[in-house]
Order: sequence, then C-alpha cells, then structure tokens
Amino acid sequence: MLEQKNCNLSHLEEIKQNTEKYTIELTKIPSAVETSGELDIAWHLYNTLKEEPYFIDHPDQLYFQKCDGEDERHNVVAYVKGGKGEYKNTVVLLGHIDTVGIEDYRDLKHIATDPMALAEALKEMSIPEEAKKDLDSGEWLFGRGIFDMKCGVAANLSHTLQAARNPELFKGNIIFLGVPDEEGNSAGMLSALKLLNKIKDQDKLVYNAVLDTDYMTSRYEGDENRYIYVGTIGKLLPSFYIVGKESHVGQSFDGLDPNELSAELVREINLSHDLCDVADGEVTVPPITLKQRDLKVDYSVQIAKSAHLYFNYATHGSEPDEVMSKLVSKAEKAFDTVVERLNNHYKHYCEMSEIPHTPLPWKTKVYTFDALYRKVAEELGYKLHQRIAALQRRLDPNTMDDRAYSLAIVEEVCKMNPDPDPMIVVFFAPPYYPHMYINGKNDQEQKLLDALNHSAELVQPKIQEPLKLRKFYPYISDLSFCSVTENQAIIDKLITNMPAWPEKYELPIDEMREFNVPVANIGPFGKDAHQFTERLHRPFSFDVMPELLFETIKYLLEK
Repeated sequence: MLEQKNCNLSHLEEIKQNTEKYTIELTKIPSAVETSGELDIAWHLYNTLKEEPYFIDHPDQLYFQKCDGEDERHNVVAYVKGGKGEYKNTVVLLGHIDTVGIEDYRDLKHIATDPMALAEALKEMSIPEEAKKDLDSGEWLFGRGIFDMKCGVAANLSHTLQAARNPELFKGNIIFLGVPDEEGNSAGMLSALKLLNKIKDQDKLVYNAVLDTDYMTSRYEGDENRYIYVGTIGKLLPSFYIVGKESHVGQSFDGLDPNELSAELVREINLSHDLCDVADGEVTVPPITLKQRDLKVDYSVQIAKSAHLYFNYATHGSEPDEVMSKLVSKAEKAFDTVVERLNNHYKHYCEMSEIPHTPLPWKTKVYTFDALYRKVAEELGYKLHQRIAALQRRLDPNTMDDRAYSLAIVEEVCKMNPDPDPMIVVFFAPPYYPHMYINGKNDQEQKLLDALNHSAELVQPKIQEPLKLRKFYPYISDLSFCSVTENQAIIDKLITNMPAWPEKYELPIDEMREFNVPVANIGPFGKDAHQFTERLHRPFSFDVMPELLFETIKYLLEK
C-alpha cells in the first residue's frame, strides 16, 4: 500500500511539472477564435499525442476530428484505456483550445502569447495597481489564453499522457477532448458528441463525468476562497420585436412610438432581481440588455415603425417555457404601463390645448412568436409558409448573424399579419445553453459529488485558502451540451419560438440526450480573463489544481 502511495505521488509530481511545461508551450501558440491558430494548436496537440508510444501502438484511439460544417476547425480526441483494457468506467477531460482575440494588447500584440516577454514589457508600463503587485510578486504568469484556458488544457494533457505511459495508474479510462470555437459557437463540442457516443457504444463504456478545467476566479473583491463547480449555468437570449404605429412628429399622439415600449421593457426586465433564477441557494445574475434599437433606417420626421431588443438571461433551473411565460407577463405589464402613461399625457395635453379629449386607441397585445405564427397561418394558410420559405432561400445562413436572421423571420411574419395594431412579439434567438443542475438525483450524480468532496478534503490541509464546492459553473461553457432535458414538450416550446431553428441554428438534441453525463469544473486560479492583464496564479494552478483533478479522476474510476 505504501509503495502504491509513493508511486502515485511520483506520478502526480510529474503531472504537476508537465502542467507547467505545457501551459507555457500551449500559450505560445496563438489560437484566437476565428483564426487559423485554432487549427495550429489542434495540430500541435495531435502531433504531441501521436508521438507517444501508446498511440503509436493504438493509432485507432487518437482522433483528429473535423468539426461539422467547418473547413479548418478540428477536435483532438485521445482515448487511453486503463489496465489491459478491461475497464468500463471512463472520465472525459474537456478543454477548449481557442482563446479570445489579442486586440486589447495594442502595441504588445506581438508578445501577447509569450508570458516571459510580456512580463518584461508590462514592467515598463503603467498597469492597474493590483496587476502590478501580482507581476512583481513572481507568482503570476501573464498572457492571452494562459488562464482561459491553456493551463486547463495542459493539465488535461498531462493526465492523459501520464495515463498512457502508465496504464495501471487509473482503474479506468481517460478521454482527452480538446475543442475549438468555445469562445464562439461551440462547433467543437457540438461535433464531438457524436464521436464520444460512438466510442461509448463500441466499447460499452460508462461515462462517469465530464471534467472541464476552465478558469476559476474570485466571486467578489476580497474573496479568498477557491472554488470547484459541479453543474453549469445556462443561457437564453429572449428577444422582443415591437410593432408601433407611425405618425408625423407634429401629430405625435396619432402614433405609438416603439421606442417607448422598448424603454419600458428595459425598465421591467433589466437587472430585475425577480428574474434571477435560484436553485439550491445559488442565484444567477439578473437579465441585462445586449442590444436595443429601433429599425428606422434613415432620418425623417416620422416616428419609427418598429424596434428590437434582446437580453442575456441566465438559468439555473428554469426551462425555456418558464422563461417565456415570465417575459410575456413582463411585456404585458410594460405595454399596460405605456398605454396608461400615454393616455395620462394625452389627457393633460388636450386640457392644455383646449381640444376635445377621447382615450387613445391602443390596447395591450403581446404574442409569443409561435402564437403569432399560428394566428397568421390560420388567416392566410399556405401563403404564409410559402412567403417564409422564400425569405429563407434569400437569406444566407453562412454569413448572416443568427440574431439578424431571427429578426428577419419575425419581421416577415408581422408584415403578413392582417392585424395592423401595435404589438410586442417575444421570441428566442440563438444561442441556447442548457443549464445542468447536479443535486445527487441518481447514482451517477451522487458519485461525482462524492468525488469532488473527497478530493477537496484531501487537498484542503495543504493550502491556506478555503476550498468550496459550489453548484453551477458561472460562466457560459461547453459543459452545457453534455445533457438536455428529456421533456420533449420543453424543447418543442423552445424550437417553435426560435425562428432561426433549424435552418440557421440548431443543437444536436438527440446526441446530447444520448450522452447525458454529469459535469464539473476544476480549474486553475487567476484574474482578468479576457483582459490584457489576464494572468494565472502559479502555486494554485500548477500544484493544487492538478492534484484536485488527479484525486477526482481516481475516485470516479475506482469507486
């Protein structure tokens, strides 16, 4: 037993050393999303693994998978069988190999991915005080992607290589999964599901968990805790198309300004605490606008006919049908408020102008996209379907923005609507990230919770900072696609209210359901992801994080 423990310590030390080595190596390969660097780093990882004796002997367990609908993007998948291949328990180690761009580095773009050169340059610059203190301490490494998430990929690679070199290290199997486009549209993860399901079926594997190693940081100023996350946050993009009534500015009360309805929607929804999604004591941030504009193209003295806005909406437990119901209620309240306010203004205006007063004609009308489409289809029949199909043929799904495509469909349905009255149409635009709530509802989830608690208890005595297990990784990530609700009615509610589905956007729902694996994030610690002061804390990221990951893998595969 002592010999086995010492052997594990030796392997763990190698993993820690290699995590640091590969972090620097991978960071130096620029791989910003939507650039050729995504392919460069995929080739680098593939070739690194390909040279290993294990994969020379088992080339069929190393995959360079082309992403669906992509010319350049590829996933790197490496499957290491523990022991003599007799084990079924398997852990998937997930990491995204792309980064955000380097434009924020300005004159330092040429060294943005070179941690040593960048550190020297930053010493000569005026940077925020906290970043300067960290830089001078020598405990932090700076560079684009070093924190989000080259260090995490390096840890996954180090564990995979150690398992390949020592088949008896884990009593189970490891699958390394390096995916591109996480900072974009998740083409890598969505394409990987089919391959992961194929591997599982062909070897009759049991996927115990997907362990992501994406970044982890403080939750608030002065926060000394370090976090392990189980489950992940979800995201919807609820959108509103507002049909007003044009009028000349000299006859303003003859029209209904869609901008006023839009503004009232923002007041009702933006950062509204009653729209926070609470599950297991964990609270999402409230919704916030990502875009708001009227759709008037040129200057004129006519008020706008229509407006458009959408919100970021985070979820922990609420499904799309519940979110839609809440937002329809908010839209109805906003419409009621505007009508009441305008009538009040108009009444006072008539009194001041000494003209007869009659109430304004506006009535609250709010539709979901699905309800509006069905209403118009009942009146126009096949003519509506033909019109929308013709529009879809004119729109280019390869170049058009998903949100713009969605809006174009909604606008066209409204143009066909025989009802000319002002209204608000509520719909969903891409993307959709399902949340995953892990609460021990089955043996698989409970085993993951036990594994994370076990590894935290083992490692906690070695560090000063408290290790905390929290539900829901709080940043949008590829973990969302590891499962989806089994309730098809909920998915149908999403699809029928998402105009871009499936011609412009869709998720592999069947593949996600088949995969259905609980998730956790055990990440490195750092600060300022997506900022030019992005940096990684060396002691935690190269010592503590790999050990947490190692112990979690061992528990999952051996228990």
